[in-house]
Amino acid sequence: MARYSKSEAREWAREKLLGVAQVTIPTMTSDFKRLNEKAVRHDVALAMEHGFIGSLAVSEVPLSVEEHDLFQQVMVDEGKGRFIVVHHAVFNTLEDNIEMVKKAEANGCELVLLGYPPHFYPKSLDDVYNYSKAIIDATNLAVMLFPVPTWGFGRLHPSDIPIPVLRRLVDDCPNVVAIKAEGGMPYIMSAIEVHREFHKEVVISSPLEYEYLTLGQLIDIPFCGTNYSAFFGTTLPRAHRLMQEKKYAEVTEIFYQLDPMRKAVGTLGFGGQGLSNRLLWKYQAWLQGYNGGPIRHPTARVHGRDMALLRNATQAAGLHPTSDPDEAFFVGRNPA
Repeated sequence: MARYSKSEAREWAREKLLGVAQVTIPTMTSDFKRLNEKAVRHDVALAMEHGFIGSLAVSEVPLSVEEHDLFQQVMVDEGKGRFIVVHHAVFNTLEDNIEMVKKAEANGCELVLLGYPPHFYPKSLDDVYNYSKAIIDATNLAVMLFPVPTWGFGRLHPSDIPIPVLRRLVDDCPNVVAIKAEGGMPYIMSAIEVHREFHKEVVISSPLEYEYLTLGQLIDIPFCGTNYSAFFGTTLPRAHRLMQEKKYAEVTEIFYQLDPMRKAVGTLGFGGQGLSNRLLWKYQAWLQGYNGGPIRHPTARVHGRDMALLRNATQAAGLHPTSDPDEAFFVGRNPA
């Protein structure tokens, strides 16, 4: 159970959402029949060692309800109360999402990243509000709102979820504690607007490293997550500490250091048609010591040219990618 009540959620967030959170992608056994618990523990332990304060328990991969519960429980257990496990609320229907957020609360997750399923096609912004509020009201957990073009709400407003809808949710739901500001990408107006309107009430997260390392020098951004920052090893948690110390020249050096990796990701993209290529994200993390290993089909593929691009970019940035051959990625560091 969470370490706070619903009425204390914002106070908890102000205290705890200070740092960088990445993502954890579940690993299956070599026969694809079970969750590889040892691999999950490896990833959580390394994330803590790298300085991350938490991680998203990714749900956009094929898992049964029971396997997803186990995945979260293993992450929570390995975190030992020192690591925030974030529930990824993007299941098929509203009813499924309400069921799964209740399970996440019982499993020990402490934050919810509120997403929207592919078959949710709102006719109006009121529909977005009503769907969001139904899930938020169904849990005592702290919730992070997530405006982003992925949902397709740009046809309703260029910011994806505009200020009036966010305002209603912040005012009506005491457990809305944060906003992951990616609305209207690739432009930053929505991120600026969200910060201006809400930063005194809830935590504003800037999850995109290139925006965080720049905007964070001008406005106070306490939280960077959830994101693919495992690709950068210890770099973003270190940059966050420097940002808090106002050592902006050193942060700027990190921004330029990561340029080859940033451009490699820009070349490959995050995925297609609103679904991140989680196998590609897994390979990025594997370069920095994370487990890698099997994900159930269906999944996007990772080709040799993609791996070469990412490995070479990591080397160019001086982040010392693993010397293990790429074929070892598909087996993982803790095969079972």
